[in-house]
Amino acid sequence: MSLPSYYTSSETTIPVDQLKDASPEHLRLYYAAQVSVNPNLSTPSIPASIPKLYTDTQATEGKHMALMAVSEYQGMLQNFFVGLLNAKRIVEVGTFTGASAIFFANALKRNGVAGGPDANGNKPIISLDISEKFADIARKNFVAAGVDDYIDVIVGDARENLASLAGQTFDIAFIDADKPSYEAYYNTVVENKMLAKGGLIIADNTAFDCVTPFIGTQGPIGDDVAPLKVSFPTEMAIGLGLSEAIGRALHNFNEYVRKDPRSEVLMLPLFTGISLIRLLDA
Repeated sequence: MSLPSYYTSSETTIPVDQLKDASPEHLRLYYAAQVSVNPNLSTPSIPASIPKLYTDTQATEGKHMALMAVSEYQGMLQNFFVGLLNAKRIVEVGTFTGASAIFFANALKRNGVAGGPDANGNKPIISLDISEKFADIARKNFVAAGVDDYIDVIVGDARENLASLAGQTFDIAFIDADKPSYEAYYNTVVENKMLAKGGLIIADNTAFDCVTPFIGTQGPIGDDVAPLKVSFPTEMAIGLGLSEAIGRALHNFNEYVRKDPRSEVLMLPLFTGISLIRLLDA
C-alpha cells in the first residue's frame, strides 16, 4: 500500500487539487499550516532552504523515509514554542537531515540569540545522532540554511552523549530518535536537571498508528497484551518499517510519563503525535 498523494512535509506548497480527496482532518491541517505563515516576522516562518531539503531528502532516502523530517507546520509549531519560552539553548536527540534543527535555529535568531560558541565552547543547539551519514548531510544543510554557527552535531550513542551533557541546561529538549530509548532520554534530562526553569520537553511520534491501538491498556505492558484490531492501515502496512514492538515501547513511554509525579504531559494529536512535557518543580 502506498502513501496518499497528499502526504507531504510541505503543507504550505502542496497544489490545492491534490487535496480534493483529503480527509477533513488532513484538509484542516493543511489549511492551518497555510494560515500560520506569518509574513512580518524578523525571520521567515519557513526557512528558505527547507523546500530543497525536503526534495533532496526524498530523492536520496525515498518518500517514506523523507517523512521522518519534521514538516513545515511542525517546524512552525516548534518555532512558536521557542518564541513563547524565549528559548536560548536547545538539545535535540535525532538529527536526520537537519530540518528540525534549522527551524529551531531560525527561531533562536528571532529571539536575538547569536550564533557561535559560548564561553564554554557550545553552540546554541546541540543535536545528537547515531549516523555519521545523516550528520554529514545535516551539516551541509545547515551551511545552506546559513545556521551552521548555531548547531553542533555530536555523532554516536545518544544515550551516552546526552548523559555527557549533564551540567548544561537547555530551554527545550526535543526527543525524536530511536523509540525504545525515549524513556532513557527523558530520564537523563530530568534526573540530571538539564531542563531550565520553565523549560519544555517535546517528544515526537508518540501516537504512531502502531501505538494508538493500545488505547485503554495500562502500562507498562508486555508481549502478552494484544493491541486493538483496527480497520485502518498502520505504518507497518504502508512500509514505514514500524512494528508492534515499537508501538508497545512508545505506549509504555506515554504511560510512564503520564504517571510520573515529576511532570505534566499533554499530547497533541497532530502528525504522528507530539507530547509536550513540563516539569512540575522547574
